Parts: sequence; C-alpha cells; structure tokens
Amino acid sequence: MSITILAIESSCDETSAAVCVDGKILSNFIATQAVHEQYGGVVPELASRAHMQHIVPVVDRALKEAGRRLSDLDAIAFTQAPGLIGSLLVGAQFAKSLSLALNKPLIAVHHMQAHVLANLIEDPKPGFPFLCLTVSGGHTQIVRCESPHQMSIIGETIDDAAGEAFDKSAKLLGLPYPGGPLIDKYAKTGDPNRFKFPEPQIPALNFSFSGLKTAILYFLQENTKTNPSFVEENLADICASIQHRIISILMNKVKKAAAETGIKDVCIAGGVSANSGLRAALKETGDKLKWNTFIPAFQYCTDNAGMIAITAYYKFLAGESVALNTSPSAKAEW
Repeated sequence: MSITILAIESSCDETSAAVCVDGKILSNFIATQAVHEQYGGVVPELASRAHMQHIVPVVDRALKEAGRRLSDLDAIAFTQAPGLIGSLLVGAQFAKSLSLALNKPLIAVHHMQAHVLANLIEDPKPGFPFLCLTVSGGHTQIVRCESPHQMSIIGETIDDAAGEAFDKSAKLLGLPYPGGPLIDKYAKTGDPNRFKFPEPQIPALNFSFSGLKTAILYFLQENTKTNPSFVEENLADICASIQHRIISILMNKVKKAAAETGIKDVCIAGGVSANSGLRAALKETGDKLKWNTFIPAFQYCTDNAGMIAITAYYKFLAGESVALNTSPSAKAEW
C-alpha cells in the first residue's frame, strides 16, 4: 500500500504545495509573490493576502501534476514554524480544514528541519550522521543530523544571517530586491580578490555577519566620496569580493565542524544554497578533504513544499501527527 501525502508551505512569501508518494516527490509547485519587489523586502500583510489568493489554485495544480485526487491522500502536512505568523496561519488553517474534511492525519513540520531533509529527496542521499550548512535570509546554522527525527544545531549566527548579508550588501550597491541572486550574477565576471573584507573571529562553530555589513558600508562610503561612479565602474569586482568573503566565513566553519565531528557526509540547504559560488566552494572543498558532498536541486533550495513533504513522510512512518488545535508559531524550538 502506497503512502500519499499532500504538503503545504507558506512560511514567508512563497505559496507552495507538493505531493509525495512513498518518499518520491511527484509534484512541487511554487507561486512566488512579485508584490514585495517595490518595497525592497517582504511585507507581512501583503504576503498573507497573497497566500489566501494562491493556496487553492496551487494545491489544485500540485494534485493535478501528480495525477492524484483528494481521496487518494493519506495525510496532510503543513509548515508549523518558524515564519511570518500571518503567512503560516493561511497554510495551517487550509491544511487543518482538509484534514478535518477528509478525516486524515495532520502532520506539522519545522521549516528549518525540512530544509535539512531536502537532501533526502533525490539520490544519492547522504548517510547518517551528516552535517548540513543551512543558509537562508533569516537563518545560518550548522546542523548535525543523526536521523530524520534527530537533529541538533552545533553552530549558528549570533546576529545576522548570510542571506541577509547578501541582500543588505546588494541594497548598499543600489541593486533591487532580492539582491542576493544579483550579487551572484555579477560575481561571475568579477575578481574575488580585488577588494579585501574582514572575516570575523567568532568562537566555536558560530557565525557573525553584522561586522562584515558595516565594513562594506564604510568601504563604499569611503570610495564613493572620491569617485561617485566607483560602484558602477567596479560592480563585478565588488560583488565577487563580497561573495568570496561570505562564502569563506561559511566554509571555514563547516571545515571546522567536519574536523571536530569526523563526519564526512556534508550537505547544504536553504535559499542561499542556490548561490553558484557556495555550491562550487562546497564541491571544491569536499574534493580536497575527501568529503561526500550533497547539494539539493535548485527547486528544493528556496522555500518549497517538496521539503515539507519529505519531512512529513518520515514523520508519517514514525506515526507522528498533531491535533487540529495545533497552532503555528513565528519561532520554533528544535
């Protein structure tokens, strides 16, 4: 008997639905919200309104692409935390309604744990235990994963996230939101060693990016004083240098984590794992240090329901479900 799960992800500004059958993702549809671009960042109220508009057609599309009907479902999964509370509420209430109407189990999923388990969607899969560098706009963590049900954070940012450093640096450069992918684009033709930015010395396996952002701000202010066209004339090299430093901060901590734990299976996850420089750096470092490296496909890097579905699949196998009065939360404990 096959296990069919419908998963819903609505933690921020993407409305996504996916169908998973026996651990295989048959569909993973994502509706993005362009409305936030004019504001330079996600506006929570607009995000929740857009989720309400998108969720029915998105779920319908995911079911049709997978060739499944509501009557085929064995469980309904949703992102319970963390995220924007208004956005989470839309997905949670929709999932609860389906669970009640179909009399099927309801599975709550931790968004950041789902990012880690995105590495279990496609083959080859990492073996347990594995390390995962999870990098996004709001989180930067090194996670030790013992099983689909047992994970622990062994390092995290003490201030800003890597994705935030990318986006805010892009804003300082006058690039539109979201700026992280644009820094990656311009960095491809730039010299990563042209400009030197500091690497913070943070204890243990933790990260910090606030000092780097300040250093970039002062660097730009100083150089544009004498040459107002400095950014325009050197954009590719500036982007490459910023990206090089952010990636070196991330990779140096991952190398330290691998050395301390002795774990050789190393993964990345989260929105910033779509960055071509980071993907290349992980592979290059893995080749040098004899790691087995794993990088999710692009569609499973950003917020998506496929990662919610695979996490829910393992929860279903373990008999985990939640009551209909389970509430979403903007923050979440591991």
